[in-house]
Amino acid sequence: DADLSYRVDGYDPSPVTTARTLRLSRDSDGRWSVDADRPAGSSGQQLWDQGRVRAVRGGGSLVLGVGQSDDRLRDYARLADRAVPAVSDAWGRRWFRHLVVLVPTSLQGMAGLLNSPASSYRGIAAVTTGETGAGERAPADRIIVNPDAFGLLGDSGRQVVLTHEATHVATRAHTSASTPLWLSEGFADWIGYRDGARTPAQAAPELARAVARGDIPEALPADDDFGFSGDAEGLARAYESGWTACRLIADRWGEDRLRAFYRAVGAHDRREGAVEQALRDVLGTTHADFTAQWRDHLRSELG
Repeated sequence: DADLSYRVDGYDPSPVTTARTLRLSRDSDGRWSVDADRPAGSSGQQLWDQGRVRAVRGGGSLVLGVGQSDDRLRDYARLADRAVPAVSDAWGRRWFRHLVVLVPTSLQGMAGLLNSPASSYRGIAAVTTGETGAGERAPADRIIVNPDAFGLLGDSGRQVVLTHEATHVATRAHTSASTPLWLSEGFADWIGYRDGARTPAQAAPELARAVARGDIPEALPADDDFGFSGDAEGLARAYESGWTACRLIADRWGEDRLRAFYRAVGAHDRREGAVEQALRDVLGTTHADFTAQWRDHLRSELG
């Protein structure tokens, strides 16, 4: 067993480390050879395990693909290059501002990189891998694309996805175990949709349908509501609920307060009380009052 650490020069602020299993042999002269190299235990594959890797460099991105044409990889690079300044404009420039995007051949390839069943990511256009709670020394992030689902999106949808994932890269140092998924995913969607022209009902169609039939959520979604293997409509409502909550903060308290709220929650030393304290200290409100305002916001924006 061995740990492989590597860093892509100019793109990774910290190394990526992954566990590998090597099979060795020694010949009659005592010379050692590596006969096989594969992911160890629960570790996912690296992209080069899946075939010959092609690389395309953008202005602030590096796109690595297997089974993809250079033209297709350049399309991803253009989207990623537009995402970097969009995230910097909304979050600030104090992040590495370089993205590494991995594009496998198919959903199965994405699942291999994540060491998860393909069924867990069917319909998910992209995910970002990374380690929360490690601050500036966290291992480098990777945006991993599901080309099957990504290819079904229009131009604006693809840009929203890449900007959403780039937000996770930018905010990683301020995201911790204290940060609920409704906030981390909602904030990423808020930046993803920030410069777009979609109406609230267009950006949150499942939640809009629920509100139209009088089914207004009683509370913001729990982390379990964001499981990829569950109900697709429920997952969509969870993401849309987080987005509408972040949009409410930006509209009512201002974007500076939303950024400060995100950082305050992540800086808390434990999950319990993190949101409540940030609501009190940054927004001057309580959890119950914020929830009531959010539910009223849903009625007015989506009803």
